[in-house]
Amino acid sequence: MNRTVFLLTCCMVCTASWAVQPDAGYIPNRYPLVETSYMEMPLGSIKAEGWLNEQLQRQRTGMTGHLDEIYPQVVGKRNAWLGGDGDAWERGPYWIDGLLPLAYLLDDNELKTKAQVWVEAILNSQKEDGYFGPDTDRPQEPGLQRGNSHDWWPKMVALKIIKQYYMATRDERVIPFLTKYFRYQLQMLPTHPLDHWTFWGAQRGGDNLDIVYWLYNITGDKFLLQLGELIHSQNTPWTEYFTTTDHMYRQHSLHCVNLGQGFKEPVIYYQQSKDPRNLHAVDEGIKRIRNSFGLPTGLWAGDEDLRFGHPNHGSEFCTAVEMMYSLECITRITGNVNWADHLERIAYNALPTQADDNFTGRQYYQQANQIECSLAQRNFSTPHATTDQVFGELNGYPCCTTNMHQGWPKYVQNLWYATTDEGVATLLYGPSTMKATVANGVKVEIKEDTFYPFDETITFSINFTDKKQHQAYFPFHLRIPAWCKNSQIKVNGQAIDIATNAGTVCIVRRNWSKGDVLTLELPMQVTSSRWFDNAAVIERGPLLYALKMNETWIKKDMPADMQATYGKWYYEVTSNTPWNYALVEERLKANAIDQYVHVEKSGKQAIYPWNVDNAPVMLHVKALPLPNWTAANGSAGDITFSSLRAESENLIDITLIPYGCTTLRITEFPVRWGIK
Repeated sequence: MNRTVFLLTCCMVCTASWAVQPDAGYIPNRYPLVETSYMEMPLGSIKAEGWLNEQLQRQRTGMTGHLDEIYPQVVGKRNAWLGGDGDAWERGPYWIDGLLPLAYLLDDNELKTKAQVWVEAILNSQKEDGYFGPDTDRPQEPGLQRGNSHDWWPKMVALKIIKQYYMATRDERVIPFLTKYFRYQLQMLPTHPLDHWTFWGAQRGGDNLDIVYWLYNITGDKFLLQLGELIHSQNTPWTEYFTTTDHMYRQHSLHCVNLGQGFKEPVIYYQQSKDPRNLHAVDEGIKRIRNSFGLPTGLWAGDEDLRFGHPNHGSEFCTAVEMMYSLECITRITGNVNWADHLERIAYNALPTQADDNFTGRQYYQQANQIECSLAQRNFSTPHATTDQVFGELNGYPCCTTNMHQGWPKYVQNLWYATTDEGVATLLYGPSTMKATVANGVKVEIKEDTFYPFDETITFSINFTDKKQHQAYFPFHLRIPAWCKNSQIKVNGQAIDIATNAGTVCIVRRNWSKGDVLTLELPMQVTSSRWFDNAAVIERGPLLYALKMNETWIKKDMPADMQATYGKWYYEVTSNTPWNYALVEERLKANAIDQYVHVEKSGKQAIYPWNVDNAPVMLHVKALPLPNWTAANGSAGDITFSSLRAESENLIDITLIPYGCTTLRITEFPVRWGIK
């Protein structure tokens, strides 16, 4: 468990009845839900800066902003959510679940208009009994999902859209709309449970439960607590799956994305149950995943079915964005620094590499060890005609084409929280600006200036919206990552006397003046960790480092007989860089690694850092070539990763760069010993 340390106070205030101003837009938990410390901020009050803003801009000009033009057969005017006779299931809402927050984060009127069409269609579709959304099942049509229109699951995605819309606009129609729908659910679920139409609703019911509690915190309607218990009772028993069954040890036991979405349900329900077993469940679950399916990116091997964590096994794009959303919910509810660390691990490693630089194409599966991206029959549990691992619009399966868009916008939205002690909190780090209301109704603006996660320095500049305001007292919560051993906090250049223990939330309480600058130093050490078959992975701070390989991108036509299903084109990515190396066992030990791994910072802060050319940090290390480790079906072939005696001492220099900057890479290295 993480601890909280603080300055100038003897206890941390944690109450659901804080003196927030009515127009602040912060929604604390209402009794009898468990008291929590952190609250979401209104959508639009946080703005990305620097490279993070560039990432959002590339989504705007790429697939997120133009998916209705790229994929009109599904998210165009025929979509049944818009009143048409086309796709009636998850893909349309998936897109808007990312488009809408992007629109308000960027304050982009064109994107807001696109999202508003869907919001209006959803709100206006509600029937007298509370039901909303598509209501007609139609015959199958290639490329469309026109059945199961009444399924609970796609409506859960729509609920997330409507919640975010309210957080941005406070539209008065939202609360009665949700209240009416949840009364409908309470009436219908006893005879039409979450898995009545498909099993997806039961496995992903935590999304439904989260919105039920959010509405309860606004209205206080007691029937919502009754509904919460009902939804939990019909949901997949994730607490048991993580603690008492063999699901986390058995291959093919679950769909990989369902695990990512279901992961938050025990913690969401904990708010009502107050049962510590629900919190323990996710701790135990992640431990079991780490020792079975786990990948160093913070995800797991799941090329749809769960697989043991071999670095050649795939990891689906939807898994990344859904696990990020689960961790955002868990971090906010628990305040546990470990979950924020885990969230950054996914966001700053897995997320950047699964879409191309311009956000115009994506992979369905990524591999930790990925030596080429090509049409080949790889060892995936659920292959899609060899297209899963290339970059394109519809290759693999098209759920990710619509669901990928939520990852970065929701991450930005969770960079900052309001706190129940009338302050602000930053539990994730990235360049941004935030406006908030703190103690006594004072409106503060804080700019976070940093090149994190590559750089170790983060500065926060304090200002007030009211030009007449010059000072204000409020608490400032800062996460100290578990990987950081010697962090330091300065105010206006002077170190302050405050404990900054790794794996804690540090609270700086002071009377802040306009122009104050808080500096957080997070030194990053090079370390190694062990994964599948004891393979070695090199880490520094929140980032994994992988072999730097030359990349040749070639845009190709998809074979003619595959274009209707998998899109007209794809990118093939190949390299002429040797990749078959082992690391030296003796040089990976904690007391030796600093001597043998040399850190080089490029000195440039590229506006878009996530590619080979712009990698801001490089690690140089000597490695042992393994000429007998060869390719097989487009992947690295079989090898013993665990430590063996070296067959030679012919070491050569290799360069590692951040995993998120790579497309082709070796991340999990074999290990050899006996080298002087």
